Amino acid sequence: MKIDIDMTYDQDKRIFSTIITIVRSIPRGSVATYGQVAHMAGIRDARLVGYALASNHTYGNSVPWHRVINKGGKISLKDKPKYLTQKKLLLSEGIVFSENEVIDLKKSGWLTSDKKDRP
Repeated sequence: MKIDIDMTYDQDKRIFSTIITIVRSIPRGSVATYGQVAHMAGIRDARLVGYALASNHTYGNSVPWHRVINKGGKISLKDKPKYLTQKKLLLSEGIVFSENEVIDLKKSGWLTSDKKDRP
């Protein structure tokens, strides 16, 4: 079976571009989950959102990567310095963490709160 590498690469580029566009739409002071972003991008694998954000160096600092968290309301980064950077950025936008480091998606979720700036 022959795999067309260029086609796969172009598809990945298109999907990553869509993901980045969606993440750029998340307003300041709100968060979205990897799964929500994936759903909006028309894909099933939320891990692709993480891969796209990890490669966001292509897009510069204009991508608010820190506004994407896991479905449990937690920061997914395991690397302590990166975790602390994401938390600091979220705190600077008014995001509140519980004692267990959980963000209440009903209060801060872009798609799950009562905020009026949803798509």
